[in-house]
Amino acid sequence: MSDILIVDDERDIRELISDILEDEGFATRKAGSSEECMARLEEAQPALMILDIWLKDSQMDGIDILKTVKRDNPEIPVVIISGHGNVEIAVAAIKQGAYDFIEKPFNIDQLMVVIRRAMETSRLRRENTDLKRRDSGPAEMIGTSAAFRTLLGQLEKVTKSNGRVMLTGPAGSGKEIAARYIHANSSRASAPFVTVNCASIEPDRMEEVLFGRESTERGVEPGLLEQAHGGVVFFDEVADMPLGTQSKILRVLVDQQFQRVGGNDKVRVDLRVISATNKNLEAEIAAGTFRQELYHRLNVVPVEVPSLADRREDIPLLANHFIAHFNETQGLPLRELTEEAVALMQTMLWPGNVRQLKNLVERVLILGDGSGPIEAKDLPREEEKPQEDGRVVLSGALATLPLREAREAFEREYLLTQINRFGGNISRTASFVGMERSALHRKLKSLGVVTSNKAGARVAHVEAEEEQV
Repeated sequence: MSDILIVDDERDIRELISDILEDEGFATRKAGSSEECMARLEEAQPALMILDIWLKDSQMDGIDILKTVKRDNPEIPVVIISGHGNVEIAVAAIKQGAYDFIEKPFNIDQLMVVIRRAMETSRLRRENTDLKRRDSGPAEMIGTSAAFRTLLGQLEKVTKSNGRVMLTGPAGSGKEIAARYIHANSSRASAPFVTVNCASIEPDRMEEVLFGRESTERGVEPGLLEQAHGGVVFFDEVADMPLGTQSKILRVLVDQQFQRVGGNDKVRVDLRVISATNKNLEAEIAAGTFRQELYHRLNVVPVEVPSLADRREDIPLLANHFIAHFNETQGLPLRELTEEAVALMQTMLWPGNVRQLKNLVERVLILGDGSGPIEAKDLPREEEKPQEDGRVVLSGALATLPLREAREAFEREYLLTQINRFGGNISRTASFVGMERSALHRKLKSLGVVTSNKAGARVAHVEAEEEQV
């Protein structure tokens, strides 16, 4: 994209414009018919086109060529020239996406002003697109736990292919970051990454948002699929996509082309599709809200993103990463975490997963006093009653049990929490709780606590619960 393509059926005009532009330092190519023009476009995309509306002895006129260029290469600015200029033609050209319209005979200085402005506008758009791609969100994966390493190993494998990926996992677990990681480490890393949030788009606007729109009033308006051409489209919460749209997306996956809303021309796209959901899609299929064929098309490579509860070992790393992030982006204090604060965070409930942890860190940094270490007392515990005079206030359920049953229930939950905090490592758990390893094993057996593999990590649970599943 470094030269200017001049399309005019009059040889003298082509040569004149080419000589002027080359004197100004631009490289040029020339075409005298629509057939020559399309051949030049196939060879390489120009940085800009100068296009005559009336092309004698050609299969297509300038407006037809303009529509085709704006359909397949919308980033190329097109300057229309015509010796039969009128307001209607000019308006039609602008609506179809032309940068400007110049009537013959044209003023050379006027032509050069328009060309320089069009080239500058095109350059700024490309830079803006590149910045958006670069700043579109984090792709850094943080963690060392067994569950995290299993996830990372799966992601590394899918980056080397072009297969469709289905990311599953609870809300807030980091499915979009995993999708961005795949994109950033793939052969499409320099191409767009476009997110389609299926849950937030109104169902009656979904097709316009995805496929774009054509109208006589507003011309061509590219949709998200067109914007993602050459790169990755990420369907977040794909289970919320309307049934009618699902069938059309299925057709796009098969044909790699679609029609804009209100348009007749086919738009070709080259896309890699990554999807994500926190729902059971097989249950959605059974309920009639998700198409089975689309599920099989999207679920080529299934990857499970673990919850924060399944990777508690990573909580200190993630928390410190977020502290550094908020210091850099918001100027919040760069505070350390005490061991007590880390221990408490690793035993807390995280229904919102990594997103909830990030929000908690931001809240503590904003509301905290000074820049000293973050202590356990600084962490909000909204789900529990406060401690008074060093006493732990019992929950209602525990307070109603006899002492022996209450002690057993407490020990079971306490040891479950500690084992999961240390990623199923019994030796580290025994060291922390102050027990010999053999004594801890006996205690776990008496409480019915066992460990098993889940998402690549050792997870503790009550044996009776496993038998019920």
